[in-house]
Amino acid sequence: MTRSAAATWTTTLAEQRGRLEVGSTSERVAGLLRTQVLDGTLRPGVQLTEEQLVEALGVSRNTVREALQRLSAQRLVEHHRHRGVFVRRLDLGDLADLCGLRRSLECGALREAAARGSVDPGAASAVVQAARDGERAAAAGDWDGAGTANAAVHLALAALARNARIDEEMRGVVAELRLAFVVLADARAMHEPYVAENVALAGQVAEGRLLEAAGSLDDYLRRAEAHLLEAYGQTLED
Repeated sequence: MTRSAAATWTTTLAEQRGRLEVGSTSERVAGLLRTQVLDGTLRPGVQLTEEQLVEALGVSRNTVREALQRLSAQRLVEHHRHRGVFVRRLDLGDLADLCGLRRSLECGALREAAARGSVDPGAASAVVQAARDGERAAAAGDWDGAGTANAAVHLALAALARNARIDEEMRGVVAELRLAFVVLADARAMHEPYVAENVALAGQVAEGRLLEAAGSLDDYLRRAEAHLLEAYGQTLED
């Protein structure tokens, strides 16, 4: 990473210093870093040094170390012995595993909701709202916004299981997948094909056609996985 690139992300962190209250915890520091990882400010492969973080945020080394341990537990950074801490860079195997896990969680959530025989109206509404947000973002040409809405659709689908552990796992999966999406240059190509499919899925959920939705989602996600793996594989070759 160049000196100017390092200056960019540390400057951005320093500008957010006010969000850390006196006596701030490692959780708050981890939250700031996590945001920068997920929005692409801190890109995969960037090294995070204690010295830079202490200076940018005005916190102790112990706080920084605890924050980095939190991010490591979330699989967003990785420790390399004798080298330091780096924003995690996924390989194709990592990405394939994440896609498979996402498919199992979401399709399983729909089947669980179908087995119960009902869907909470608020949970169904969250799926519909996220799909509509994506539709509006796409119409405005806001493909980053469409990507955010797409993630919200998938989180809302998993939430249909009404299982806090599934929700937690799904949030982790979505965060890790961001490590792949932030390095893909063409956001439109990655999100446009799925805007209408999200709307159709939301309609099936709203109408209570949950097993049908599970089948549609399984097919959709398998195609999306192939698309993502191909695009990401090309970035690894460049």
